[in-house]
Amino acid sequence: MGKSSLINCLVNRKRLARTSSTPGRTQVINFFNIDDRWVFVDLPGYGYAKAPRAVRERWAPMIEEFLAEDQRLALVVAIVDARHEPTPLDQMLVDWLQQLQALFQIAIVATKIDKISRGRRTEALQRIREILKVENVIPFSAVTGEGKQQLWSLIKESA
Repeated sequence: MGKSSLINCLVNRKRLARTSSTPGRTQVINFFNIDDRWVFVDLPGYGYAKAPRAVRERWAPMIEEFLAEDQRLALVVAIVDARHEPTPLDQMLVDWLQQLQALFQIAIVATKIDKISRGRRTEALQRIREILKVENVIPFSAVTGEGKQQLWSLIKESA
């Protein structure tokens, strides 16, 4: 359960964004109109995507152009899997987003936090903060709803 599950959880709908047990199924930019008030955008993932290399290589220019040129963006949510340390690709993404930070706010969300024992969560979140060189990471679970209110608060503040 990654970014599509996060979108579905935020809007209380099970099938708005298509989910899959295989990472990397989102291969185009998908727009979701939420109550004529918000537009959520689901971009292709890259880290654990099970897509052919040629397909993944086409995503980078598409994503870069969208993020650098769409002036309506208010908040970009970078998603990492709380169960794993951020990858070099995660680090590159966050570094690049920080360079564009004048254009939009950035939130780092650690999904699947429910899969980590309570005793190890603090350590896992601290490691993500250290590797990505960020102060705040929102722990999130599409299963339990943990982090949902915190993320909605950021969304509302950024609008």
